[in-house]
Amino acid sequence: MAETYLYKVRDKQGKVLEGTLEADSTTLVANKLRQMGYVPLAIDKKGGGSGLQKELKIPGMGAGKVKLKDLAVFNRQFATMIDSGLSLLRSLNILAEQTESKALAAVINEVRQDVEKGASLSQAMARHPKVFNRLYIAMVRAGETGGVLDQTLLQLADTLEKAVELKHKIKSAMTYPVAVLALVLCIVTAMLVFIVPMFKDLYAELGGTLPLPTRVLLAVSSIMVTFMPFLILGMVGAVFAFKRWIETDKGRAAFDAFKLKVPVFGKLVHKTALVRFSRTLASLLRSGVPILESLEITSDTVGNTVASNAVKDVQDGVKQGEPIAKRMAEHAIFPPMVVQMLAVGEETGAVDTMLDKIGEFYEQEVEATVAALTSLLEPALIVVLGGAVGGMVVSLYMPMFNIIKLIQ
Repeated sequence: MAETYLYKVRDKQGKVLEGTLEADSTTLVANKLRQMGYVPLAIDKKGGGSGLQKELKIPGMGAGKVKLKDLAVFNRQFATMIDSGLSLLRSLNILAEQTESKALAAVINEVRQDVEKGASLSQAMARHPKVFNRLYIAMVRAGETGGVLDQTLLQLADTLEKAVELKHKIKSAMTYPVAVLALVLCIVTAMLVFIVPMFKDLYAELGGTLPLPTRVLLAVSSIMVTFMPFLILGMVGAVFAFKRWIETDKGRAAFDAFKLKVPVFGKLVHKTALVRFSRTLASLLRSGVPILESLEITSDTVGNTVASNAVKDVQDGVKQGEPIAKRMAEHAIFPPMVVQMLAVGEETGAVDTMLDKIGEFYEQEVEATVAALTSLLEPALIVVLGGAVGGMVVSLYMPMFNIIKLIQ
């Protein structure tokens, strides 16, 4: 007996549509929607709750996290197999067996099973949003439509490898200062809790008035020893509250705006956002994804709320018939050089080429910024470490110098 199903789909222009269909199962509904030229996003029996995850049961949601590096290797191998003439199903079967990531292997198997049932590759991958994001799905769908899936997969591999490389550079720039600051915090805490109290008892026996730095150090040590459990709980609570705050739209927007204004590090965040913007948009446009959908996906993947809002505003301008560069010029997140290069790209019909050049330029800028940060932070952090420990040692021994003077 036919039942009524609610559905949510995306049409060829990228618009999300909703409606109802009568069929015997969700599979028949999905097939009918695909025949109509739609990409199913959600199918649910009327009155049976909400969401794609209930009816279609997106597999792989609990399969574990898949690393970008593993995904890039998968794409390159997949492209090579397709280009060599292997069938889609056989390629997926081989890749599931040879990949080192168990989580990715499980997802590939489920994608293969969906393809065997008649789903397209992009539709099967769309059921695993935690592994294949919107950028990935849009490029694969464009590759299928244009009959250049192998080339698209190679482009995806390049995009993912560059993303991994960029992430590694930023991580390497942050590792050293974080490690040194953690070391300073551990040393200072250990001295305040274990070393300074020993001197406190000694000075109490000697009597007399202690120098101001020593009195301050002893007071801080006393507070640390007395209220240590509360301080730890307070720090944990503050970290938890901060994480909850930046998960909200308002908190995330405020934190992303703050990161752009931080001295030295703000430039790195800004340049990184520009690299992601240019690389993502170039890959999508080259793959044949419509400009409006490309801008929408780019706004979701650029990695910074300020940049994301700017891209959304550019998308609104394009909807009204404005050139990309015109609306970009209104946002400070896009430097004049980027705006001018995009304007030239629009005039010559080579927007994707210009975006690639912008991406290459800012990747080099990120490398230079990381190198400068490393050379600048190393001596600065050594001074901080030496100053913190040395200052405490001097404060502890100042009364000793006074005693020696009295004896003389």
